[in-house]
Amino acid sequence: MRLMSAGSAKVAPSPVHHPLFARFYARCSVDAERRLGLAAVRERLLAGLSGRVIEIGAGNGLNFARYPAAVAEVVAVEPEPLLRRLALDAAQRAQVPVDVVPGAAEALPVKSEAYDAAVLSLVLCSVRDVARALAEVRRVLRPGGEVRFLEHGRGGGRMMTMTQRTLDRTVWPVLFGGCHVAREPVAELRGAGFELGPYRRLLLPEQGPKLPTSYGVLGVAWRPREPEPR
Repeated sequence: MRLMSAGSAKVAPSPVHHPLFARFYARCSVDAERRLGLAAVRERLLAGLSGRVIEIGAGNGLNFARYPAAVAEVVAVEPEPLLRRLALDAAQRAQVPVDVVPGAAEALPVKSEAYDAAVLSLVLCSVRDVARALAEVRRVLRPGGEVRFLEHGRGGGRMMTMTQRTLDRTVWPVLFGGCHVAREPVAELRGAGFELGPYRRLLLPEQGPKLPTSYGVLGVAWRPREPEPR
């Protein structure tokens, strides 16, 4: 694992602490694996990965059991203490080496260009500074490294998007651990300089009522390779 050396800049302890939401999320996320079909979506998210991987905002570690054997190691960054403890338990059961570490997406505690792939799984909705977090993803990926993303965000018709924006300005982030429902992950990745690969829009669940959190996207992006020196 290529963590920062002792001589590197130190990262301040994360201020993220949502104990009530963390307990709620830990219970509901497990149920959503079956009820919303997220288990199959996570399989598609991680299929074909290899080498060194950094997972940002690992939550309670539901991805860990689905990493392919070709993955040499996973460094899983999770700022919320309760979720990090659950992720540590999940790491013990994983078939690939997983090291769970504290840290915030906006200041990843790892060296630059150290990873072959980064996994963003339902995390961009809740980071405090999306642009800074994605700049950190670019920093820690090697040139040509890929980003696998599964996110939710703005979607639906005019009334739904108005509802999402209203929720983001009022109660939703307060009640749900900083989550926002009206962000646009594809546009944010493109704006951060990533090359977008194939992606598909999802409804979670595919059948049933459409909620502000139902509009997802699953895809891949790459850190551009540096131009050849002239």
